[in-house]
Amino acid sequence: MADYDERQSLLGDESDGREADRGPGRPMPAICDPSHLLHRVVVLVFMCFLGFGSYFCYDNPAALQTQVIRDLNLNTKEFMQLYAWYSWPNVVLCFFGGFMIDRVFGIRLGTVIFSLFVCVGQVIFATGAWWNKFWLMEVGRFVFGIGGESLAVAQNTYAVNWFKGKELNLVFGLQLSMARLGSTVNMNIMGSVYSKVADLVGSPGHSALGASLMIAAMTCLFSLICALVLGFLDKRAEKILHKEEGKTGEVVKLTDVKDFPLPLWLIFIICVGYYVAIFPFIGLGQVFFIEKFNFSPAQARAVNSIVYIISAPASPVLGFMVDKTGRNVIWVIIAVVTTLCAHMMLAFTFWNPWIAMSLLGLSYSLLACALWPMVAFVVPEHQLGTAYGFMQSIQNLGLALIAMAAGAILDSRGYLLLEVFFCACVCIALMAVVTLYFVDYLRGGDLNRSAAARAKLQKEAASEAE
Repeated sequence: MADYDERQSLLGDESDGREADRGPGRPMPAICDPSHLLHRVVVLVFMCFLGFGSYFCYDNPAALQTQVIRDLNLNTKEFMQLYAWYSWPNVVLCFFGGFMIDRVFGIRLGTVIFSLFVCVGQVIFATGAWWNKFWLMEVGRFVFGIGGESLAVAQNTYAVNWFKGKELNLVFGLQLSMARLGSTVNMNIMGSVYSKVADLVGSPGHSALGASLMIAAMTCLFSLICALVLGFLDKRAEKILHKEEGKTGEVVKLTDVKDFPLPLWLIFIICVGYYVAIFPFIGLGQVFFIEKFNFSPAQARAVNSIVYIISAPASPVLGFMVDKTGRNVIWVIIAVVTTLCAHMMLAFTFWNPWIAMSLLGLSYSLLACALWPMVAFVVPEHQLGTAYGFMQSIQNLGLALIAMAAGAILDSRGYLLLEVFFCACVCIALMAVVTLYFVDYLRGGDLNRSAAARAKLQKEAASEAE
């Protein structure tokens, strides 16, 4: 009751006495109460849309692969530079993005700043296409990358701050679902947007390409608005519930990296080995399906987007499943093995690619739901921003290098060797996750506990704290 009175007093200050009109003893509406589930669901909605624009525009080059290469007269290696330039700044800045969230900006201001970088970068990217200046497009992707991955770090940190506990895997799944909805919409409508714009300007070309990319920038503006609303709601919750802004009162140091435990480094290796076999492949997938399977451009775009289409509804379902069962390491092993099988099917068979891509979509969703929350189990809460930032940094180093290598391999050796290369990357992830299983087992099995055992430990910890 004392906590309620204190909250009511604060709300009364915020609303200039309007709370007093409700009368004493009246609780605030559930949707206005930061401790209530309904209010947290509202926060989750804005949290999910926070990355929508970034993910929509990230794969603009993949959705318009044929048009970009034709209109700007590029080869595959040059085309993949658009992905490499996105990743290069995050080799360093993604780590410092997490550090700045912990130490400098705070989660709210940092999220707005990173969202602004995404908007500006996409506008520069579109302007470069409009003027037929490829170097300016690379600058735009660089600026876009500064904000894009750091925004993902902020989104992860928001999720842990609001939902740490039994709901975390489900929240990660929902965030991934909404992000992949953005990617799916991009893959399936940007071709049509380009065609409509080309009709308006008179003919296909770099002007139509630039205008299409500028239209896509509207999604980034929408995500910036979500960042502003989310910051307001988080500030209000901090004032009412008297909680810190995503901190525990402990100081984060750059030297914390050397103290990261072995399981966390293995998680980093899994992340890199796995994702470099997903995103560069999707970036080049449209032409792959046209050449190997004789698909039309529309069919190729559809099958290339199936990974995102499946992950959108599957991620929250699989996240809920991981929440209820635990055993995160086992689920990661299943996801990696399934991905390896899918790439081998694409490389060595002429089976309908919808089968392999559907498996890839399911395994991608499962890995994201099981792998990323494990970081919160192996590092202290005050280091989460730094840990997630470093994880994104290493991932982007791998993506930048593999994007360039994939373009060079494709230009010189073709798609078969490229698929063998992706299979090798997944095998590295498989070796790392098997090693993680045994290391975790020897250390007591914290990462691979069942959900019931994990809940029991949390109750015991809460009792000891009281």
